[in-house]
Amino acid sequence: MGTENSAKRIALIGFHLESNAFAPPTTPEDFRRLCYLEGEALAIEARKATPSCPLEFPGFFREMDRLSPGWVPVPIFCAAAEPGGPIEQEFFDACLAKIEGMLRQAGPVDAVYISNHGAMTATETFDPDGELYQTVRRCVGPVPIAASVDLHAAISDAMIDAVDAFVSYRTNPHVDQRERGAECARHLAELMAGGKSHLALVRLPLTPASVTLLTASGPYADLMNEADAIMAKDDRLMNLSVVGGFVFGDTPKNGMAFVATSRDSEAHAFATAEGLAARGWADRHRFVKKLTPISRALELARDAASGATAPVIFSDAGDNPGGGGRGNTTELLLALLDAKATSVLLGNFVDGALAAEAVAKGKGAKFRARFNRANADQFGKAFERDATVLSVHDGKVVGRRGIFGGRQLDLGPTAALDLGGITVVVTTARKQCADPAFFEMHGLDIAKAACVCVKSRGHFRAGFDEFFPPERVYEVDTGGLTAPVLERIAFRNLPRPVYPLDAHAQWAPKAAG
Repeated sequence: MGTENSAKRIALIGFHLESNAFAPPTTPEDFRRLCYLEGEALAIEARKATPSCPLEFPGFFREMDRLSPGWVPVPIFCAAAEPGGPIEQEFFDACLAKIEGMLRQAGPVDAVYISNHGAMTATETFDPDGELYQTVRRCVGPVPIAASVDLHAAISDAMIDAVDAFVSYRTNPHVDQRERGAECARHLAELMAGGKSHLALVRLPLTPASVTLLTASGPYADLMNEADAIMAKDDRLMNLSVVGGFVFGDTPKNGMAFVATSRDSEAHAFATAEGLAARGWADRHRFVKKLTPISRALELARDAASGATAPVIFSDAGDNPGGGGRGNTTELLLALLDAKATSVLLGNFVDGALAAEAVAKGKGAKFRARFNRANADQFGKAFERDATVLSVHDGKVVGRRGIFGGRQLDLGPTAALDLGGITVVVTTARKQCADPAFFEMHGLDIAKAACVCVKSRGHFRAGFDEFFPPERVYEVDTGGLTAPVLERIAFRNLPRPVYPLDAHAQWAPKAAG
């Protein structure tokens, strides 16, 4: 179905959602609030200096401009939402129908680039990503398709069967989205020039918590480094991805996945993926991490405030909006308040009603702040404290560092509240606190705080590393929808037995071929 002229027409599709099975469904409004682009609007956004679309697209555009000047973007659709519950089935079906209709209307293309998260579920189906890939293949026929996904994706056979090149992020915190988009551009250029590819997927019965999937050090970093070394030595490989997965998706396709894209053969791809998978399985016991108890965190905060130790940063690990957490749990905050902790910054606490009230009262106002008055739940208790409004803001900011660096962000109306020793940044929109800009927009000096608490699982490390080296970072054992102690979660659909939930889980390599 490819075109015969020299200007290559490449269709562009994006769909980003990380689905937490235990969070409320993700609605159309959630996508429209973050990113919803049809047709030419996607190409326009991708070429902006500070885009709101996933950063894979700017990376893809820049590299394709270099490789194939005069190429013709055929922008189809891009939707992205903050991590949340399964996408509403009716909305997903409508989006899929829209994508299919626009692809068919666009006419023949030479290739397709799909940028998606890869851990999306829907309210009635487990594998909407696979449905997306298969629909695209059905529409465009036998032209090259390259897909890039988050390293927290859940990879299905349907996804791999539909594409010609597969790429996942290689950094966690995720700071390589542009690079992965550019890599997909290179793969498509090779395939459009006549190159061939063969893919293989090997999935382990291993579903680690995300706190064990960092790429600076640890077992996952070791696998990533080994994958890089294998690719450096074997030019038959286009890509070798290690996809850590997202256990809170709670699907039958959960499990750490190894995907090889080979120029040589399917047997070569399978042997490569399986060989690295065997290394991962042998290391499975390392994918269990001990968290910091709240009692110990209070001691650390106290010592830092007294000057006895250097400042520290805490991850409120059970409540990561970047994994579907609601951003309103109170376990750590109430413990700090009860302990009369001082010199503490905490963000982002998601409470639109409280943010609106503080903004209306204005800077300098003193009032009785009622937390979670409208959104109390199992983990987010309603409580009240006397507060002073230090700052208010419209929430529009450009990310400064890490995963949000260079991106247009909108937290909605937001306020910094002084609760007496503890300053809380309260926002309207739900977004993990992974960028210093969320404090700095309120004039708060992170360098002067003894303790910073962030509702973020791990991406904050790339944003706050200029203040806190790894030895002063602590993941605190808190409850919530992203609690890393998996035994506390009522999973229903994981492919049991699976490690670490089932110590007796077994896996063995198969013979290649």
